[in-house]
Amino acid sequence: MAASGDRGGPLAGCGHDSYRSQLASRYASPEMCFVFSERYKFRTWRQLWLWLAEAEQTLGLPITDEQIQEMKSNLDNIDFKMAAEEEKQLRHDVMAHVHTFGHCCPKAAGIIHLGATSCYVGDNTLARVISRLADFAKERADLPTLGFTHFQPAQLTTVGKRCCLWIQDLCMDLQNLNRVRDDLRFRGVKGTTGTQASFLELFEGDHQKVEQLDKMVTEKAGFKRAFIITGQTYTRKVDIEVLSVLASLGASVHKICTDIRLLANLKEMEEPFEKQQIGSSAMAYKRNPMRSERCCSLARHLMTLIMDPLQTASVQWFERTLDDSANRRICLAEAFLTADTILNTLQNISEGLVVYPKVIERRIQQELPFMATENIIMAMVKAGGNRQDCHEKIRVLSQQAAAVVKQEGGDNDLIERIKADAYFSPIHSQLDQVLDPSSFTGRAPQQVRRFLEEEVYPLLKPYESVMKVKAELHL
Repeated sequence: MAASGDRGGPLAGCGHDSYRSQLASRYASPEMCFVFSERYKFRTWRQLWLWLAEAEQTLGLPITDEQIQEMKSNLDNIDFKMAAEEEKQLRHDVMAHVHTFGHCCPKAAGIIHLGATSCYVGDNTLARVISRLADFAKERADLPTLGFTHFQPAQLTTVGKRCCLWIQDLCMDLQNLNRVRDDLRFRGVKGTTGTQASFLELFEGDHQKVEQLDKMVTEKAGFKRAFIITGQTYTRKVDIEVLSVLASLGASVHKICTDIRLLANLKEMEEPFEKQQIGSSAMAYKRNPMRSERCCSLARHLMTLIMDPLQTASVQWFERTLDDSANRRICLAEAFLTADTILNTLQNISEGLVVYPKVIERRIQQELPFMATENIIMAMVKAGGNRQDCHEKIRVLSQQAAAVVKQEGGDNDLIERIKADAYFSPIHSQLDQVLDPSSFTGRAPQQVRRFLEEEVYPLLKPYESVMKVKAELHL
């Protein structure tokens, strides 16, 4: 059970005359918005108060079945107007809702006495994104493409292998989310400064019953375990753990969508583009990567939010200080809403990525002749040539071809120069085989298939049934 939040009153004003969060009104899904809604929050408080009362009754406190049933019957009967008026008067949000709940549960009002915060919640969007990208990578595991280091042409890779770089980061994020969720502990029933003194008095010094109460409420709330040690609140390092995972997810999405934006400029790959979508008000031909840009923009915000819990945890004086509350109301909700938004957008992108193999092939042909020089030298040596002589010939022809590309803006004509040089006649018939792009991708196709089979598909297995149902419902 958590202690009360800050004493700030509810926000006044709404509609067109007041600021509205763009995350809630424009980007995040209705489901995630509901998780951080007033109704969900205060309904959760009531549920926790009910679980506490049930556990206390089981352990012998004088709580009647009638009181329990009254609380059960009024979990969703929330008078928000009354709660706002109570909070304005009391300057205490938890006590305002204690009184509001007690108003509709007059028989149980005397046993409603502790507040609680909502639980950590997640969904399956990340798993769906990984699944869609896995399909994409599998289909294009063998499609050669020019690799880049420093955004300069490097060795060839495959489109599927590059996609697996994205998937690997997202798999790490999913594993970290699972770890944090599974490791999450309930604060439990600890009292004002975490000593359980009030409950020890309530149970007339029976330490065992206090322990049982803590355990029972923890189990009812769906947690495997509770903290043994707390102050008035659970350690705020928990918030660091949760937001660290979300911030790391933001970095993954930003990298993926930056790659897509760069590939869009190279005209090798594009995100989905609707028939009536306008890329630019001035330049009608443009197909701007708007979804990827939105993901990058919001991911930057998500990454910065980790600074809030880091600083909050560092300044929690002794058993607690209230300067955490207002900050947590903003950063925790925004982190989940932002993560929800970028994942839903990335899912949309991943389900409609468009690849242009002819553009990819043309770029390979521009760079492959230079990359193939070592293979050409080795073929000449096998045909009886001298390596040093061949190397010098290749060096001169390569410089001439590079001058055509860089100074004249022409195509790479190195191969034509080699074909026209009688010195290379022993291997002229082998050049097409030597220049086959698939021979330059190494084990990329095999790596893709092994990675998907050994790491990705097993990780996605627990989510298969959920994803199948959502697919059937076209969600």
